[in-house]
Amino acid sequence: MRLKFTHLVAVSLLASAVFIARAAAQNPDTMMPEQSAAKGKQILNDLINAFGGPGYTEVRESVCNGRRALFGHSGEVTGYIQFTEDRRFPDKVRTEYVAKGRNTILQSLIGLDGLDITHGGIIITLYNGDRGWTFDRSGVSEIPVTAISVFEEGVKRDIDNLLRLRLNEPGLAIRFGGDDIVDRREVQWVEITDADDRKFRLAVDRLTHFLIRSVVTTKDEENQQLNDDVTIYTNYQLKDSVWVPLQVSREHNGRRAAQFFYDTCKFNPGFPDVLFSKESLQKGGSEAVLKKSKN
Repeated sequence: MRLKFTHLVAVSLLASAVFIARAAAQNPDTMMPEQSAAKGKQILNDLINAFGGPGYTEVRESVCNGRRALFGHSGEVTGYIQFTEDRRFPDKVRTEYVAKGRNTILQSLIGLDGLDITHGGIIITLYNGDRGWTFDRSGVSEIPVTAISVFEEGVKRDIDNLLRLRLNEPGLAIRFGGDDIVDRREVQWVEITDADDRKFRLAVDRLTHFLIRSVVTTKDEENQQLNDDVTIYTNYQLKDSVWVPLQVSREHNGRRAAQFFYDTCKFNPGFPDVLFSKESLQKGGSEAVLKKSKN
């Protein structure tokens, strides 16, 4: 019995030592920087392959439509609005909203004041780099410089832009962020810091290698605080060559900011360059109104 007990203790100690060694090897705080970077890059590679590999990375355009939730002042869902988004990566986005009846929340949702949406109808926002315009019942207007700045910052924080276009960018640092449980899924975190000190944290599912959650942390110099923008991705389905999360929820500093439910997405449709111009907004906006009025 004595020998058996001693043997069990030895086996137990050995198992504990192996467990501790494995845990230490996975601890991002004890890994060598080269090991941490290599592991982070491998997780990112698995993520991109899970999204479709070249079918994902070679996407330069997308057209998606669906519904966006409207939130009241206390954060409750008050309704939904239909939208269609035409996008050319990295910084050209044309979004058409269809407002039914009087809609006072859409204005704050878009983040632009002065839109004529009191009787519903078609609203189009168009961003093209450092320029932007809106279309509503009163015609075409310039988007204010402050809203353009918000859009440009959003482009730099965008996860698709990060994964498709920025991973080889000078000044980008990648490291393994550790193992965790997020939304009841086993995940591995990858941390990426860009040259402007934006910090991206991506929670990647260990089983599917899909992105479960992203957190972008930025410094708010004016208010002397850190801001966290969290995005949660669910209901992945294959659309063309890409696995797409058809439900996307966003939070800003712990408060719900947006929720999207996508119906369809198509990739690389071959948009004409004129689609993202002010001139096309004048013509296309009018055509959109006429088309919707006939339906």
